[in-house]
Amino acid sequence: MSQEQNRLTRSLSHHSHQNPQVATNIKYEMRHVSREKRAQILGCGDQKTFRGCTVWFTGLSGAGKTSISFALEEFLVSNGIPAYSLDGDNMRTGLNKNLGFSKEDREENVRRIFEVSKLFADAGHICLCSFVSPFKSEREKARKSHKEGNLPFFEVFVDTPMQVCEKRDIKVKELFVSKDKSEIIKLEAHNLPRIDMTTIDLQWLQVLSEGWASPLSGFMREDQYLQVLHFNTINFGGTIVNQSIPIVLPISTFVKETIENRDSVALYHNDELYAVLRKPEIYLHRKEERVAREFGTTNTDHPHIKLIYESGDWLIGGNLEMIRRVRWNDGLDQYRLTPKQLRDKFKAMKSDAVFAFQLRNPIHNGHALLMTDTKRQLKEKGYKNPVLLLNPLGGWTKDDDVPLNVRMEQHKAVLDDNVLDKESTVLAIFPSPMMYAGPTEVQWHAKARMVAGANFYIVGRDPAGVTHPEGKTATPDGNLYDATHGARVLKMAPGLTSLEIIPFRVAAYDTGKKAMAFFEPKRKEDFDFISGTRMRKYARTGEDPPEGFMATKAWRLLETISANALLLQAK
Repeated sequence: MSQEQNRLTRSLSHHSHQNPQVATNIKYEMRHVSREKRAQILGCGDQKTFRGCTVWFTGLSGAGKTSISFALEEFLVSNGIPAYSLDGDNMRTGLNKNLGFSKEDREENVRRIFEVSKLFADAGHICLCSFVSPFKSEREKARKSHKEGNLPFFEVFVDTPMQVCEKRDIKVKELFVSKDKSEIIKLEAHNLPRIDMTTIDLQWLQVLSEGWASPLSGFMREDQYLQVLHFNTINFGGTIVNQSIPIVLPISTFVKETIENRDSVALYHNDELYAVLRKPEIYLHRKEERVAREFGTTNTDHPHIKLIYESGDWLIGGNLEMIRRVRWNDGLDQYRLTPKQLRDKFKAMKSDAVFAFQLRNPIHNGHALLMTDTKRQLKEKGYKNPVLLLNPLGGWTKDDDVPLNVRMEQHKAVLDDNVLDKESTVLAIFPSPMMYAGPTEVQWHAKARMVAGANFYIVGRDPAGVTHPEGKTATPDGNLYDATHGARVLKMAPGLTSLEIIPFRVAAYDTGKKAMAFFEPKRKEDFDFISGTRMRKYARTGEDPPEGFMATKAWRLLETISANALLLQAK
């Protein structure tokens, strides 16, 4: 490709608010087919009239805009009247997939939509647009554009009460049954075949039952599993929901033979009954296909791939009826808030924006800088009370990761030292196991936080990444995934339209300022990138990190715990 072609390609990839070079030698060409002639061909019945127009449905999320639009489209087309629906999610998977959720991107999203609807209308179609589009100024631009083209524009506000919208637009689907029903299930379970779950199975059961994977109603059946493997989404009644990670329950051939042709199966862990799986569906666990699509490699030296290959040769899916919440009794259960509890907490705090930060490492001052700067940006956008959801991953992690109890103590120390604003921070555990699946997994992390009420998600450098299983010489940087791909994929991922992605600004230790600061390429020689491995080495050996790297109390705590762990190993 020539330099000129490269330049043109880059120009086309930017939208209007990024000030691309625009053509000045263009003029609008009038069509040779008049609207009257087009109406003679596209019209129906005795009235061969031109019907081209735009019907713009607006209203609250959950008001029924898309449902009405699709139903009206079906009615019109069935009666021979050309019509086409434009839906927000559908537009963001195609024409508008390069747009985020900043003020400029939202305006550009609406502009592109009304320009497309205007073309449909000019072609004689009734174009049905269903978008929240809360700003009157943007809708007025659409109306004005149609008026200039001598095309009718009808704005329809779907006036659905807030209470009804909230019932329809349920983001959290918990799977717990009532106390009375749980007593019946306990009696029923004595006569049911059973599955004894592993600890990781129980972690996934917690994820499902608390609604983090809404709107899933249980472990995935085969059709859902295939959609996730091949599309990273699930279609629920015409709505595309992001779900990049399969949530499945592996079983052995022996267990399969004991439960086949049964309508219900009891799920146990450590001899405790947790749930019943209804109308189970059993299908082959094609492990190589699964790991190839989920991880982009089949190398069993990858920590989670090893677990998958060691699991059962069959998968079982079905609807869950949970009789109890999963409790770990490790002194941390008070931090395991469900998505519903988190939403209630944000509401009680009168939050007008929630920004989530996922982590599986101790917090250093670079992390704190990023979170504090994000809060500043949100306030500059006009939010009055942004709340930070500090949401460490609490499920299975590889052996050399810092244990959850250590991380939680360190996080609390950071808050106690006022490195982060304690009053506007919610510290809560995300119960999912870690998969180290890079850009595929980071979509799951973002989707789950969206379910919990987050509007903004901070994505880090190399999120959910891992060293290449063949060693550091296997790729140029030694990692399995490109460090930038997680953030880039999130901006394009379908089904995450109510979440604005905030890219991770790289922070490093500024040797001149003796503090963590945002990296400046022009001063690269002044910055020291302290890796997690190096940080853990400092803690093990009792060596202090550079001044200003981490809050003093938080570092001393890490150091003490590491020393105690070494003493236990020596014994």
